[in-house]
Amino acid sequence: MWAVHGNLQRRRLMSPLWARSLISTLILALCLQLSHAHLWNDDQTQVKTSVYLSKAFVMKPGSVVDRYYYGIDFPKGHVALKSFNAEVVDETGVPVPLHETYLHHWVVARYYQRIGAQVSDVSSSYEGDNNLDFKVAGNSGICQNGSLGQYFGLGSETRGTETHVPDPYGIEIGKPEDVPAGFEEKWMLNIHAIDTRNVVDRLGCTECRCDLYNVTKDKSGQPLRPGYVGGLRCCYDETQCRVKDGVVSESRTLYLRYTVKWVEWKYDMLPVRIYIFDVTDTPRSSGGSITHYCRVEYDVEQCTSVMANGRCIDSKTTSLLMPRAGYVVYGVAHQHSGGAGSTLYGEDGRVICSSIPKYGTGEEAGNERGYIVGMSTCYPQSSSYISGGETMLLESNYSSAQDHTGVMGLFYLMIADEVYKPELGSSDTSISFSTVLIIVGVAVAAAAVLGYQRRSRSRDQYQPMLI
Repeated sequence: MWAVHGNLQRRRLMSPLWARSLISTLILALCLQLSHAHLWNDDQTQVKTSVYLSKAFVMKPGSVVDRYYYGIDFPKGHVALKSFNAEVVDETGVPVPLHETYLHHWVVARYYQRIGAQVSDVSSSYEGDNNLDFKVAGNSGICQNGSLGQYFGLGSETRGTETHVPDPYGIEIGKPEDVPAGFEEKWMLNIHAIDTRNVVDRLGCTECRCDLYNVTKDKSGQPLRPGYVGGLRCCYDETQCRVKDGVVSESRTLYLRYTVKWVEWKYDMLPVRIYIFDVTDTPRSSGGSITHYCRVEYDVEQCTSVMANGRCIDSKTTSLLMPRAGYVVYGVAHQHSGGAGSTLYGEDGRVICSSIPKYGTGEEAGNERGYIVGMSTCYPQSSSYISGGETMLLESNYSSAQDHTGVMGLFYLMIADEVYKPELGSSDTSISFSTVLIIVGVAVAAAAVLGYQRRSRSRDQYQPMLI
């Protein structure tokens, strides 16, 4: 009797009604998962990519180009920027190695121009706020007077540094309510390149040593301050670094090829704010407000004694206040040759982001020996929160085995007001292949049981088990 009773119980539990219910539930769960995953993947496939060329610039051995190009080709509309990469190429589109043309830096900045106004599309200086038809639309700071106000910007490391903004974050541009009445949003590209073919001192030319450029005045005609031996004030547009005797001046036409990725802005995307911190910044507090003094560049003196580990390291630090709270989405440092890495610390000593340079080992473009060809980036796996008003410490390290002039110690952060929280209580909105297999497998099994029961009923309904 107990065997018969157990058999009847199992048959009731696996009744057609129960099996159908199980199959329906599993199919519904699978559809919900697949639907959600499909929507997420659609966001990925909607990423648009455009490749542009800057205006041509002509270079010869030792020459310098430091120009601002206005109204450049750029995505239009209310969109989210996802990445920006650039490199110097020749007329045939072949990448140019750093030991031929050194890319000191490139930066991309946003501005608003009065509709119908005429602004020169190429200049050796930044328009700034002196032009009433021109309004700077910089990042979130923090340097003075819009200094370092770019949205993107790198140097020699450009080919090997990741710039991707992770989903669902984006750099929001083209928002209609942000554009002043009577103006339109536009973009500026600054290219600073130095042709080092056949120069007498390649590193000296890339570090803009004033004696190699025979410069005693800056580009505005002002005498250089005492003790200024190298940096941006000595390698401005159309200056010339010293070349070897007897060198034939061979000119060539180059371009900056830049690749922009973006998506149409959606209601559920999270905008990021961009901050650029400078290790040369010396903030001063007055009357309840803080004034920043970012000098952008500094010199590294050769060490007089070797450290215990056999290395000479110059470590420069500064303390900075975070003006507004948020979560770190992306971080990367910018350094020049000789750089040994940079770290941003929180008030409690935690590492917010550490960015380390990668040096090339060959001759080909993207792997040039002795040059920084990439910087490591930070994509925090867990929420990296910085409080508003928190005191951060920025540290920039350089090898001091020899003198360096005009080096930089910048740190670039993308900050979001809120952190992404996946729907459905999952840590990942996309469905895994194994999950699909499990759901489908259980559904198939339930369907098989249902089919078996239908066949079984016609043969031996309520047949007693022999004991």
